[in-house]
Amino acid sequence: MSVSVIIPLYNKAPYIRRCLDSVLAQTVSDFEVIVVDDGSTDRSRSLVAAYLDPRIRLICQENAGPGAARNRGIAEARYPLLAFLDADDEWLPTFLEEGIRLLGEYGPDVASISFGYFEEPAGISREGLWRALGITEGVHVLSTDMSPVLASEMLAYMAPCTIARAEVVRRWGGFYERDRRPYGEDSFFWLKVLLNERIAFSLTPLHRFHQEASELSLNLPGPRPVEPFLLFPEEIEAVCPSHLRELLHRLLAVYAVKTAFMLGRWGQWREARALWKRYRTRGAWRYPQYFHALVCCTPLGRVLVRGERRFRACFHKIRNSKASRFNRADN
Repeated sequence: MSVSVIIPLYNKAPYIRRCLDSVLAQTVSDFEVIVVDDGSTDRSRSLVAAYLDPRIRLICQENAGPGAARNRGIAEARYPLLAFLDADDEWLPTFLEEGIRLLGEYGPDVASISFGYFEEPAGISREGLWRALGITEGVHVLSTDMSPVLASEMLAYMAPCTIARAEVVRRWGGFYERDRRPYGEDSFFWLKVLLNERIAFSLTPLHRFHQEASELSLNLPGPRPVEPFLLFPEEIEAVCPSHLRELLHRLLAVYAVKTAFMLGRWGQWREARALWKRYRTRGAWRYPQYFHALVCCTPLGRVLVRGERRFRACFHKIRNSKASRFNRADN
């Protein structure tokens, strides 16, 4: 089955050739590559244009954000399967082959297949981590008795590297593209798929996720943006099956707790408290980071976080000093 590979591109000149070379090295050849340059101001566009492989198409547009770039690629795609790859990441050679094979085995009622990954630059497989979080191989569908924490982990697993049927992607409207939002535009879409479709997981790591190249993996000067599905939950609720409404409410609460904790750590305790109140639900004390978030929703949270950071900095300074003295003595 043929695949349209969609790559949104914005100022990724140091990485785009690595990304494209990994696609061209796939063990299957029946694919097209749609690179959507989202108004890059570096050499990214010219580097893509230098490829002579007719399977690569370069589409240029004014900067509109990663969601809009992916949606443009979806609109241009010709094939029944869509594979999404960030311009700073890469695939192992059998990624497409395995995705096509598994979707064929699982049948046409399975909407997508998501794979594991190696975290770079350390080259660490995260298979063990995802297994510990409850992710298992095979076909899955949400149920009313499912843990909202597990459902949130399933959503997180779908975001980095998934192949999906084009008809399903178009059915649920594609990625969030308003406000040029650089974070959570993919999970906004995948949550709709998770609520409404049968999806599949493979824990085999066939993707290389380059943290060192991701803008949102660096030390940001402030908190990361809030996920769009927490800002506009009514758009998710509108397409949620009635029997899963309660699960969705609790899943959003799981994310709200984590996000409130994050905001509070950056001193934005008022925003954290507002989010907390909006998604407060019974039994939330069982969710990860609940009690940390509870503290961070008050002015006290920022004081405690500052104290924690100073303690860690002092601890690392003392440890490094001891190591330095040990090394000098050893020499």
